[in-house]
This record gives sequence, structure tokens and C-alpha cells, in this order.
Amino acid sequence: MRDVPVAAVAAGGLIGGYGVARWTEKRPLGGVVLAAAGALAAREWQRRSGGVAAAGLTAAYIAAFAGSHPLARKVGAWPAVFSVAGGMALASWAVTRREG
Repeated sequence: MRDVPVAAVAAGGLIGGYGVARWTEKRPLGGVVLAAAGALAAREWQRRSGGVAAAGLTAAYIAAFAGSHPLARKVGAWPAVFSVAGGMALASWAVTRREG
């Protein structure tokens, strides 16, 4: 079985969570998407890189979600979400990539 593209899952959770919340006008539903993707990503981070890395990346995922809110006041909602999602994808890739 191929590896789950965990960087894409993490970024997709942030983007998808916001999109679902916005388009359905049901913030809790967006939270379900955000949490489901975060849980899948955390499981993969744990499997690939261990508990310390998984805890750090999970904290970064939560911080990205929280940080998108004040950033949105400065640059707009979608640019903020895409910015934090890109940063989260980069962090995930950097920690979980395999050499050789």
C-alpha cells in the first residue's frame, strides 16, 4: 500500500475545513473536516516520524488554523487559508520526507 500524501492531507484539511464551513454556513461541519484530516495526518506523522514529530506537527496544524483568523483580517480569508495551508504542507513534508 502506498503512503498517504500526508502533506496534502494536512493542507487539504485546512482548506477543506474552511471551504465546508463557508459554503454550508455550518462552522461545526467545517470543524469536522478539519479534525478528521488532522487526525489522519497525526496518525501518519506518528507512523513515519515518531511521537515527538507528530506532536510538533499537530501543534503546528492547530496553530495554522488559529493563525489564519488574524491573518484573514489583513489579507482576506482565502489568501490566509492558502498561506497557512502551504506552510503546513511544507512543514509536514520537511519532517516526514525520507532520504535515499
